[in-house]
Amino acid sequence: MTGQVQVPDHWRSVVPWLGHVLPADRTPEDRTGGAVQVNLPLELARQTLTAREYWSIPEPVLAGYRRYRPTPLWRATGFEQAVGARVPIYVKYEGTNISGSHKLNTALAQAYYYQRAGVEELVTGTGAGQWGTALAAACAQFGLRCRVFMVGSSLRRKPYRGVLMRLLGAEVHASPSGLTEVSRARFEGGYNSLSLALGEAVEYAATHPGVAFSTGSGETYSILHQSVIGTESIAWLRAEGIGIDAVVGSVGAGSNFGGIALPFFAEARADGTPPPLLVAAESTTTPKLTRGVYAYDRTDATGSGPLEPMYTIGSSYPIPDSHSAGLRYHGAAKLISAMRHHGQITATAVTQTEALEAGRLFAVHESTLAAPESGHALAAAARIAAGADADNVARQGVLVCVSGHGYLDLGAYEQYLDGVLTDQAPVEQALDLAMAGLATVEQDSRAAVGQPR
Repeated sequence: MTGQVQVPDHWRSVVPWLGHVLPADRTPEDRTGGAVQVNLPLELARQTLTAREYWSIPEPVLAGYRRYRPTPLWRATGFEQAVGARVPIYVKYEGTNISGSHKLNTALAQAYYYQRAGVEELVTGTGAGQWGTALAAACAQFGLRCRVFMVGSSLRRKPYRGVLMRLLGAEVHASPSGLTEVSRARFEGGYNSLSLALGEAVEYAATHPGVAFSTGSGETYSILHQSVIGTESIAWLRAEGIGIDAVVGSVGAGSNFGGIALPFFAEARADGTPPPLLVAAESTTTPKLTRGVYAYDRTDATGSGPLEPMYTIGSSYPIPDSHSAGLRYHGAAKLISAMRHHGQITATAVTQTEALEAGRLFAVHESTLAAPESGHALAAAARIAAGADADNVARQGVLVCVSGHGYLDLGAYEQYLDGVLTDQAPVEQALDLAMAGLATVEQDSRAAVGQPR
């Protein structure tokens, strides 16, 4: 378990160690109407723009962390045997808080900063519901109202996610909701995606006073807040005298993967040693890092915000319905995408049936039920540890983040056990169409940033 590891009192940023500058956002040339005004608290803006390595965690946020951190870390010997691993597999488990996932790490921080900035209500979009639940819990802790637009297909499969959010005081809407212009005018006929749910939240925040939009995964500051995962892992491995040479996390936009993996990159750069292999496990239904393009794209369905540089399959791509839920986002975070572009991380894609089988084996042999998103990471870790991935090889050990529990995802496991699930491959013509016309990121953003401050 976690032994003598303490809850970190600082977040750790990888940005000072990148050796390249993150490309700037762009204003869409075809924007209609006004831009969305995002009332980002000053401290979150600083955490995005400043190349500082360590950031003090405010005491009210730290008090929230102490309720569930440090989180468990153990060697998964039963899972190793089940998948034929040749090297040890270590698991960092983030499912011990009320949200059931790592998302609470940034939700607490964001609610704290928004409350201090005078915001009265936070609104967001959520895929599987972990982020919506985390934000609802954080808003309750800091006295804010909360409103969540959840991808409709996910909410129908996981109605108790909605119940839990409501229990915590949030208003919950299935997306497309019909309450916003973006859902009424542009996406009638059953279209649903995380991009649309986020678009509804963005629109709602822009048209209501005292309300701010909060996002849980793609922003640089949200990845910073998740660094407590990797920081605790480094401390545990060091205390136990254990070496690993591969780190795996699932990726929707990138906060879980960034949280477990990027502190290892920063630690290696600070020590002057090669970093471990950092592997982002994504869904084959949304293969932005493995099949997408590095281009400027919209972050949500409104198209009213800036274009961000990201690996993307196109914000207009109709993502096939699947149990990858929280991984069903068309692009990867700006920070994660830049590191992928510069060869500092790698990626692999996993089908939902492979992910759920990995989750089943993990439940049987480790007595822990992983969310389907985390099943993708477990499947990727199993491939690497068993020597079945020729592109990603580990010789010492693999650390994998199980980002959340699967108790509200039993419907997915039921369908898997009943043999009624199929893996839907992306439609090639639709992929090509969605990515056509996107402006690729220039190759000249390689100037080194300054030393850590």
